[in-house]
Amino acid sequence: MIVEMQRVNPTADAISTDSLGSRGLTLSKNSSSAEHVGNTADFSGIIGQSSGLRNALQLVEMVAATNTTVLLLGETGTGKELIARAIHKRSQRQTQPFVTLNCAAIPNSLFESELFGHERGAFTGANMQRPGRLELADRGTLFLDEVGDMPLDLQPKLLRTLQEHTFERVGSARTKNVDVRLVAATNCDLEQMMEEKQFRLDLYYRLNVFPIRVPPLRERREDIPLLVQHFVQKYALRMNKHIDTIRESTLQKLQRWYWPGNVRELENLIERSVILTCNGVLSVSLPERMNSAIDAAAVVSEFAEQKKIVETLRETNGRISGPNGAAFRLGMKRSTLRDRMTKLGIDPRDLRSSYAYESQVA
Repeated sequence: MIVEMQRVNPTADAISTDSLGSRGLTLSKNSSSAEHVGNTADFSGIIGQSSGLRNALQLVEMVAATNTTVLLLGETGTGKELIARAIHKRSQRQTQPFVTLNCAAIPNSLFESELFGHERGAFTGANMQRPGRLELADRGTLFLDEVGDMPLDLQPKLLRTLQEHTFERVGSARTKNVDVRLVAATNCDLEQMMEEKQFRLDLYYRLNVFPIRVPPLRERREDIPLLVQHFVQKYALRMNKHIDTIRESTLQKLQRWYWPGNVRELENLIERSVILTCNGVLSVSLPERMNSAIDAAAVVSEFAEQKKIVETLRETNGRISGPNGAAFRLGMKRSTLRDRMTKLGIDPRDLRSSYAYESQVA
């Protein structure tokens, strides 16, 4: 079973499922990603049509035009920044800056300066005046990613800024006004953090005005074929490779996976698979256990084995058993060959004519 991919623009945001037949799923470009979100407007860069994603985007549609603070809740790799950008692009601030700050990536000693800015001489190494992310986002949107990692001692200062729309740079007594729309995101359990005195209760309630849960990939399994095609086209173009077929067995394997790293993990896997694919058929190898690493050497070995089996089946016109069958030529039992074919996603029915073969390996 295979999936035939039509050539589409790899930067396109919208990819839809056209048909599901007995031999596979055909994927093609659609004119607008609006159809994936229940005929709402285009959400650039967001791919999918699952109910969980639709629900999240409907909430985005409702809140975007307001100035309300939004809290995005979801596991790592689910695309919370894409949702934040979608809110900004559909707001009245869309022509103004969208500024991001990853709270987990900034050392505690530099966090205040990074957020609020500093004056020259405010601390050792402050050789020039520098505006912070808050000031850079004036009249626009500030996206605080991983807000649960914000230093506890700076949380009251952020709270004051959100309430009074004012702040001071580090090393300055001058109060500055700021007009900013805040979108925050976290993969932490903030309620648990509050119980452990790691996050302030008052700041939580100030952030949690309009929460949106971004669903993990395991709750959006029907979106996986759309995402796979998008990433295959993206990386095949970047690496100047021609990959036009995805086996149905490959998609089924990907849809059964747990995806603890969500869309980011899927994208990384597809990028690696494109690198290791030697023909027009995408070959994907997942680890046997959820927490085990993917062995690249083993992947290469499997691809070589797959190619050898496919070539032999072509020579035998898909015949497995008998003196002229592929099992005999490969020097293995028929049951062993069938097991290897199942593992590698090879269907002999796809190799019983030169046309079917060329569709997969040409």
